[in-house]
Amino acid sequence: MTQTGIVASGGALTDWISLGVLASSVPRDVVEDAIAVTGKGARRAGGKLPPHVMVYFVMALALFADDDYEEVAARLAEALRGWGAGDQAWEPTPGGITQARQRLGPGPMAEVFSQVAVPVADLDTIGAFLGPWRLMSVDGMEWDVPDTGKNRAVFGSSGTGGDDQAAFPKIRVVTVSECGSHAPVLAAMGTAAGGKGSGEQSLARDLYPDLEEDWLLVADRNFYNWKDWCAAAGTGAELLWRVKSSLLLPVLELLPDGSYRSVLINPKITGKKREALIEAARRGDDLDEDTARYVRVVEYEVPDREGDGKDELIALITSITDVRQATAAVLAQAYQQRWEHEGGNQQLKTYLRGPGKILRSGSPDLIEQEIWGYLLTHYAISALTCAAATAAGIDPDRVKFKRTVRILRRRVTDPALPP
Repeated sequence: MTQTGIVASGGALTDWISLGVLASSVPRDVVEDAIAVTGKGARRAGGKLPPHVMVYFVMALALFADDDYEEVAARLAEALRGWGAGDQAWEPTPGGITQARQRLGPGPMAEVFSQVAVPVADLDTIGAFLGPWRLMSVDGMEWDVPDTGKNRAVFGSSGTGGDDQAAFPKIRVVTVSECGSHAPVLAAMGTAAGGKGSGEQSLARDLYPDLEEDWLLVADRNFYNWKDWCAAAGTGAELLWRVKSSLLLPVLELLPDGSYRSVLINPKITGKKREALIEAARRGDDLDEDTARYVRVVEYEVPDREGDGKDELIALITSITDVRQATAAVLAQAYQQRWEHEGGNQQLKTYLRGPGKILRSGSPDLIEQEIWGYLLTHYAISALTCAAATAAGIDPDRVKFKRTVRILRRRVTDPALPP
């Protein structure tokens, strides 16, 4: 079996990593288009910090999270000249970089992400598909941001005051990511301090319209509600979501694989009208999708890990109602792929940003810009490792993300470093 350090036919991981990794996943023409669309074009020609350079610089800030502006500029001086900073000495001041970041804002970074962030696994990528469906997952994470007046005014505090007061304001980010590659492809962000529109469900709701028909979206139990299920299913994507034990799932028909047919009913419908819908579902009648939707339920137990004899019951609902397309055992295994999303979040927050570290920006716009930079950089590295692993015929999980980041940082610092 090919070892994780040797992931490409005829070469090592370092053969795949070069100065152009970020630019190869984020092409210059896409950056220019995003800048034009968002109205952030350069105010004057020949400036040392034009907007397209700053897009790549913000991505580099994510790659070198421990370094200050001047150190990142020094590391990337040659690369940035190649990206259009000209032949002049590239020695921007911290103040100049801050002003250039402020001029850029978060809009172009978000637009670039929306254009380039697409699934990267192919049919040869191990663990990326279940039958005809690309395995995708939705999950959220929180980031600490600097405790400035501007940040706290927007992001507030996730604590309730007193001893529970959070040390830093927090921003919440929800992403839809490809399970096979860990690459994020959709993202939304907002305050983590509570209030309307700040929860994971609310942020995920903004992403569902962009689901693709050939995706199977896996979600944990925090994401289910009637309205969101209908919105996500309405895109044509297939769904596999865990639900809470309190959700009523009437048994319509037991199936040979151990799953059963059931029906979800609009919670606004109660009493006799609800019972009538259940009876209609048992007969197999066509249902008005605004009132009820057929699903299949897969239940299984996770053995107790604490030794107290209390096994955990997992209840999954899926829009894949035909057993022949995916058995209960296959779906239960597919649900476990949602943990790949947790691994992707760890790559972002631990291996790129660094464990326990806060973001660097002092204002909400630059916080959002910074996070888009992290997402783009994570996407670029995920695309790299997925391509290398697929070429070698191994699971992308076997390519060590931390080692890839370390090699990339070293090669950016020394572009002449041999493979």
